[in-house]
Amino acid sequence: MSKNDEKNISITLKSDEDDKRGVVLSFSAILKMIKKFFVPWIVIAILLGLLVFGISTAITHSAKPPLKALISFSFDGIEKGKDPNGNEFDVYTIKKPSVIEAALTSLNMPLEMVEEIRQNITVEGVKPADAIDRITVYKSIYESGSNVSLSAADKMLETEYYPTQFTVTFNYAKTDISSDDAVQVLNAVLNCYRDYFFKTYGYNEALGSAVTATDYSNYDYAEVIDIYSDTLTTIQKYVGELSKNDTTRFRSSITGYTFADLSESIKAIQSIDLDMISSYITINNVTKDKDVLLNYYKFRIQNLERSKVIYQEQLAAITETIAGYEKDSILIIGNGTDDINTNYTQASKEYDNLLEKKLTAQDNLSRTTQEIIYYNERITALNTTTVGSSDKVEKAEADLAKLNAKVANLIEQVNLTSNEYYETVSLKNAYNILVPASSSVGTSITSMIKSSIIPVLVTEIMVLVVYIGIAFVLAIVEGSRKQSDIVEAATEKASAAGGDGNDDEDKKD
Repeated sequence: MSKNDEKNISITLKSDEDDKRGVVLSFSAILKMIKKFFVPWIVIAILLGLLVFGISTAITHSAKPPLKALISFSFDGIEKGKDPNGNEFDVYTIKKPSVIEAALTSLNMPLEMVEEIRQNITVEGVKPADAIDRITVYKSIYESGSNVSLSAADKMLETEYYPTQFTVTFNYAKTDISSDDAVQVLNAVLNCYRDYFFKTYGYNEALGSAVTATDYSNYDYAEVIDIYSDTLTTIQKYVGELSKNDTTRFRSSITGYTFADLSESIKAIQSIDLDMISSYITINNVTKDKDVLLNYYKFRIQNLERSKVIYQEQLAAITETIAGYEKDSILIIGNGTDDINTNYTQASKEYDNLLEKKLTAQDNLSRTTQEIIYYNERITALNTTTVGSSDKVEKAEADLAKLNAKVANLIEQVNLTSNEYYETVSLKNAYNILVPASSSVGTSITSMIKSSIIPVLVTEIMVLVVYIGIAFVLAIVEGSRKQSDIVEAATEKASAAGGDGNDDEDKKD
């Protein structure tokens, strides 16, 4: 065989009509056809790929793909689905109308779009792969119905996962908002939610607003004293809780106060300013209406008497519970050389909570008893002393005005200090915007490329299949044609040879 001869492996499918004719499948012919149409295939594949990519990106751009942002929460309890106050955490508050209103206000956009925006914002938790795998494994064990189904069920109780990261999606295509405005709206909502989060789980500014807005001229002087006394007591408890939880001895860079400093300031106002004004009003019987004030005192005493009974019952119940409480026992078994076992008892967290409740009930009972005594003394003084003169009224009003200014300033200092504490210490990383919404050119291009990958890939595969199919068919046609030519040539040769043989025989005859 010469080097020009071609190795040809072929398969011939014979027809019923002629055993010498058939369809020939030659692999060398297929390769030849593939090489022959390689360049046209490349050109067509590139052109179609570009065409499909252009159409896909145009559709993606016109379809307004939803905007996405990623947020995270990090505080005690979030891993159990609890908020900083220990209640069930509701991440969907990010869609609260008040939050969206604040966002639109900051952008100077009409508030009529609040509901339209709220309906097109969705929040979805992000679950890591390891949590999903763990849940899937336990579920498969449980569904197997084996003898370990009970233990598997126990395991499944531990597989409930509460996400700490959430994807916030804004499908602005259903609104009349442009792409750039939609980005600003979503990011503004995320930023305004930060303010909502700190106001909800930080200092209650509504209390401060209510106190500073109090018009003491609408109340009798003794009633004003009670209002400020209750207010200062509430703030003192709040600051005390912050001080107890603060392990860093936080000092505000804005006010310069620690919580211990604020607590001392509150005590000073209570023991000096408030007590001084209260004693002046009581001793001098400064009042706007004696009869009305007497009725007010009696009403307060009745309420306090009812509260006293409640506190007494609470204290008795807690004391009885503590007396019958069985502490947790720990048994230490002796080692090989010591057969003596030691049994210890220790208080549990529940026992400690009972003790704390007892102290609170005792404090409430003691405070209520003192207030009852105090109001009875006021009634006695009011009945035995003449009503204060106009000069004493003017002095009382001037002192109350100074007290009001001090309390308002104190509330502002507590507000600023506590907010800074929550934002920089306690809830520093409680809420974070990991990935804000974006409509940059790079992001848009990336989104369009991602959306075009599958259509372009499918198109290229189809072109490749058509290319190979055409090469396959043409190879069969070419092989069959050549085979047909070979058969015809052989037939003609055989016919010619047969004809020559007959002529020789005629000559011999």
